[in-house]
Amino acid sequence: MQMIKKMVLSETFPGILLIFFTFLALLCKNSSLSVIYTDFFHANFTVGFDHFQISKSLDLWINDGLIAIFFLCIGLELKYEILRGQLKNIRAVSLPIFGAFGGMITPALIFATINYSHDFAMKGWAIPTATDIAFAVGILMLLGNKIPTSLKLFLLSLAIFDDLGAIVIIALFYTDQLSALAIIICLFCIFALLLLNYYHITHLSLYVLVGV
Repeated sequence: MQMIKKMVLSETFPGILLIFFTFLALLCKNSSLSVIYTDFFHANFTVGFDHFQISKSLDLWINDGLIAIFFLCIGLELKYEILRGQLKNIRAVSLPIFGAFGGMITPALIFATINYSHDFAMKGWAIPTATDIAFAVGILMLLGNKIPTSLKLFLLSLAIFDDLGAIVIIALFYTDQLSALAIIICLFCIFALLLLNYYHITHLSLYVLVGV
């Protein structure tokens, strides 16, 4: 029991768990269990009480719910490093930004070079620009203390900036029509959050209200 507790609390355990369930998902999806696997994640999961209920598929709860919490945790860690940690000066934070820029441009150029003669394939040029930050974090955890903290921070920051860039690319090139109203509301909420943070308001309910 003590051995299991030690393993679960170890720094590498989340990375091992991620790799294990990745292979398990690939196995299920590419075997006779494929139908069960698909139906499981498309099954509706309801949260609420009385007349207030939200019913969505399980994969939507994961993608729009749990992943949002994951990005919140990553964002808080990055914010701490920018304000008080190793990224508090412009020169330090500029390195992962330029690295992310190169990490988006180079794969897109390689993809375009290989598929330039195929019009349909060229529509997917933005796919290799994104970095799977969950796997990046998982691999970092798997390596544990074998790599320095500064390198972990650089790779984590690069993955975040790369994902932000990929989101902008998708919004600009893969969206039929941008909603001006939605953008204005989003900018207003960001401004409100910045004001709350600037005046050191620590009431969590206000942040939750604006964030929702």
